[in-house]
Amino acid sequence: MNRRRFALLVLATSFAAAAPALAQTKSHKVAIHVSDGDTARLEMALNNVRNIKQFYQAKGEKVVIEVVTYGPGLTMLRADTSPVKGRIEAMLEGDSDLSFSACENTRAGMSKREGKEIPLIKQARSVPSGVTRLIELQEQGWSYIRP
Repeated sequence: MNRRRFALLVLATSFAAAAPALAQTKSHKVAIHVSDGDTARLEMALNNVRNIKQFYQAKGEKVVIEVVTYGPGLTMLRADTSPVKGRIEAMLEGDSDLSFSACENTRAGMSKREGKEIPLIKQARSVPSGVTRLIELQEQGWSYIRP
């Protein structure tokens, strides 16, 4: 057997041995529904995020979490009134697998009622509808949690 064939055989064998380990690394996708503006409920949702992250990280498994806010739950992501803004900022530092979505339908209604633009924390991303975002995520196989 020449060197080139031997090198290819070693490479193929190494890949075949590693493939089962790579295939066994589980990945999870979790959508967390926040539609209540009560500070205790907002904290509970963030506790769920922390606990889910810690659980799967301890198992060596990847988890992606999206927190979807609408209705009174949009309070969580308001730059001017969020009681959990600092905690969210700390949680997001260096974590690209955590995101927060804000319902534009809710935001538009709040803006109209309050007579001013509703500012969001810089880490929030806008989605046209919080409810339909949750539907889309579930249709894509995401697990659904409502604290």
